[in-house]
Amino acid sequence: MQSPADRQDRHEYPAHWEADVVLRDGGTARIRPITADDADRLVSFYEQVSDESKYYRFFAPYPRLSAKDVHRFTHHDFVDRVGLAATIGGEFIATVRYDRIGTDGMPASVPADEAEVAFLVQDAHQGRGVASALLEHVAAVARERGIRRFAAEVLPANTKMIKVFTDAGYTQKRSFEDGVVRLEFDLEPTDRSVAVQRAREQRAEARSVRRLLAPGSVAVVGVGRTPGGVGRGVLGNIREAGYRGRLHAVNKAFPEDLEEVDGVPAHRSVRDIEGPVDLAVVAVPAEHVPAVVAECGEHGVQGLVVLSAGYAESGPEGRERQRALVRQARAYGMRIIGPNAFGIINTAPGVRLNASLAPQMPRPGRIGLFAQSGAIGIALLSRLHRRGGGVTGVTGVSTFVSSGNRADVSGNDVLQYWYDDPETDVALMYLETIGNPRKFNRLARRTAAAKPLVVVQGAGSAPQGHAVRATRLPHETVSALLRQAGVIRVDTITELVDAGLLLARQPLPAGPRVAILGNSESLGLLTYDRCLAEGLRPSPPLDLTTGATAEDFHRALCRALADDTCDAVVVTAIPAIGEGSPGDAELAEALRSAASGVSGKPVLVVHVELGGLAEALSAAASTAPQAAAQASGAAGTAPQAAPRAPGDANAAPRSAQAPGTPDGTGPSRPARRPPAAVPDAPGASPQHGTRLIPAYPAAERAVRALAEAVKYGQWRREATDPGKVPEYEDIDEKGAAELIGVLLERGQGLTLGEAETCELLGKYGIPVRRALPAPTPDAAAEAARTLGYPVALKATAPHLRHRADLGGVRLDLADEEQLRRSYAELTELFGKPDELRPVVQGMAPRGVDTVVRAVIDPAAGAVLSFGLAGAPSQLLGDMAHRLVPVTDRDATSLVRSIRTAPLLFGWRGSTPADTPALERLLLRVSRLVDDHPEVVAVTLEPVVVAQRGVSVLGATVRLAPPPARDDLGPRTMPAY
Repeated sequence: MQSPADRQDRHEYPAHWEADVVLRDGGTARIRPITADDADRLVSFYEQVSDESKYYRFFAPYPRLSAKDVHRFTHHDFVDRVGLAATIGGEFIATVRYDRIGTDGMPASVPADEAEVAFLVQDAHQGRGVASALLEHVAAVARERGIRRFAAEVLPANTKMIKVFTDAGYTQKRSFEDGVVRLEFDLEPTDRSVAVQRAREQRAEARSVRRLLAPGSVAVVGVGRTPGGVGRGVLGNIREAGYRGRLHAVNKAFPEDLEEVDGVPAHRSVRDIEGPVDLAVVAVPAEHVPAVVAECGEHGVQGLVVLSAGYAESGPEGRERQRALVRQARAYGMRIIGPNAFGIINTAPGVRLNASLAPQMPRPGRIGLFAQSGAIGIALLSRLHRRGGGVTGVTGVSTFVSSGNRADVSGNDVLQYWYDDPETDVALMYLETIGNPRKFNRLARRTAAAKPLVVVQGAGSAPQGHAVRATRLPHETVSALLRQAGVIRVDTITELVDAGLLLARQPLPAGPRVAILGNSESLGLLTYDRCLAEGLRPSPPLDLTTGATAEDFHRALCRALADDTCDAVVVTAIPAIGEGSPGDAELAEALRSAASGVSGKPVLVVHVELGGLAEALSAAASTAPQAAAQASGAAGTAPQAAPRAPGDANAAPRSAQAPGTPDGTGPSRPARRPPAAVPDAPGASPQHGTRLIPAYPAAERAVRALAEAVKYGQWRREATDPGKVPEYEDIDEKGAAELIGVLLERGQGLTLGEAETCELLGKYGIPVRRALPAPTPDAAAEAARTLGYPVALKATAPHLRHRADLGGVRLDLADEEQLRRSYAELTELFGKPDELRPVVQGMAPRGVDTVVRAVIDPAAGAVLSFGLAGAPSQLLGDMAHRLVPVTDRDATSLVRSIRTAPLLFGWRGSTPADTPALERLLLRVSRLVDDHPEVVAVTLEPVVVAQRGVSVLGATVRLAPPPARDDLGPRTMPAY
């Protein structure tokens, strides 16, 4: 950057303004401040701008920059004069600058709060959203420097630039004078500007993933000269899958006269490939990757899948190597999946890409899969392969991404892609870590409103290589917040696949009412019990007896689906023995035809298989059932490949593969696929909208999947009306802000005293019952006279606080005699008054003791929590959680979400508590921490919820400078 001699800034170089961004077309660029060292770059950039663009910028012909211009545009004080550049490959593609001006339009300094802004974008990069990204970043810089308003003068013919300003969503004024359009707009973010920014973020990140998953051409770098090894294996996988684009094999060790490898064009370098390359699959040792990335960047490759290991998972040296890899790729505008990745798969008919270590292409279907771990990716593909066949067809995969170390492309990016991907109906994700919980929660909520999102979240520490933000929230709290966002949160891969198959094949249930029918009374009763355990409302099972025919099943299912008191049907079936018993194919057709008549109710099958025993019994009795495919659906061999380290000379060779076409673009015949369950032809993918009935080998698995679908369906219905954050006229937001400012002048982190806590909470309409210290019996008596009898005497020492079960609290003391006697008992039992810290407090109406907490987590944001005080919350962890700001509907569900909620609603004849008053208290606490992020922790305990009203008996508040929030700033990629 600048040398000390040249630096003319009033501030040090603001490195925190540097950021990588995803552009509209899915490419990337780097935004950074312009310095005096950029003179040559600026001149080179300007020479590549067309005369028309220069005219639009300067309102006159301006063929070249003078030395004075170059100096002015590269020397900034980073306060009143700021310039930012968007760069690719280290070269400028666009610039923006602002100059602070006064009310007269002339240059000014602080405290002037207006600035004039101007852009210049290289013609080759116009239309990529570069100016929009620069506007977001320069506006954030300006706000940081005390500027509240931008002004821009634009020629009327410069419609692209006018559109950049008008589409940004800021509150603006527009005027026309002397042939120039003048735009003025406030820089304070508005709901519309935030919505515009997030819509652009979604489109850009989705396109960046689409470029990786649907490339027009692929180069595999690191293809061995002999069979075996990762590169040669991946090349074969791509070829055998029937990839529709152009495929190239690259290895610098290829002989110069080598033209093909396995029918695929061979090259010694990516530079030698004629025509564009959209995706490079890198399978070379880590020390050779930088040279490959440089070749790809210079050739214009759009993205990389890096299979190579030896990065952050290997220790500190590998972590630095990984950071360098990301910086290098982003400098060329490329995105990365990996390193240490398992690969990607896209089964779309027009793509058919298997750029992974899985030796077999999955069945095409409607399920999207994401896994950070290669081993988990193998397990997911394998289980979906085995379970992909159902009673009436098969379900397969639309896209699969295994991100490895997740250095760049993450689950958030893939969610952005799946959100509007017409080929994906259900998203399944295995997340070992969540790198940006706040953003993931926002994206998950939006995605879940459109299609089911099922997640297994790892509970352990972050795997080596995964850069994640530290969160202080317990795993259970993060899981609860995901459920609040509509995520179907499951615990195992088996449950992930079970839920995914149901949601991909069946409609969402309208409620929890379940009909059960089948040919086994005991299996029906087991299913009934599991429904009760999962909170469903099952009807008594209908036993069709073991002699039931396919027609009996058909009639029973039709009746159940026609019943208005039924929301879903579980069919239980055991193999029947004897002549006339339905075979699997006959039963499948009977169930399919019955289910097709009613489109709004899901149907599941619990199908117990006896396998070899059934076959043996049939043979012994000479009553063999008719041959049919298994209704539960698995056939063929599941993918079993494990990741191998690129460059491993000892890797086992691939099995023989079918030869490819002479041009190397794919196999000469369709890739082998396992047979599917009847009635579909082998390898066939069901038509979108075809109703497939999922089958489960155990009742508990089917019912658990159904229960998750019921809860998700309820969330979808409620999400259409999320509620509102109410306004309270008695809240003094300004007064609270002034008090917080005064208190924070004392230090960076501060736990407020009792008087300050009461004053701050009081400004939000949260009264705290007064408690007076009682260091002596006489002081206790005086405090009681001040407060008025009856009173409570409490020990507030840390080991006795909120522990009525230990005897540290005496309630309903009606007079001074009882008070003095209780004081003596406490000191006799627990020690001297200075150890007990006794206080006297006026009695509150009897009710249910609860606890309300709010905390600002640096990763997840502000979280409001609620539970019953004492053992339920402390011992059993029975707490419910919601992200702030909480709406009125959130508050209502928060109170009802804990397992011990019945105690608030008249359990066993008790008096119901005033839950509306409790909900209002929760909303006020939410408003406090949302309005003032300096309030980093609030605890109200106990909060007594009486028949009428609530009483806050204890409160603590902690203040601190709020953690930085990057979700409200300009779009950026994670820093590396």
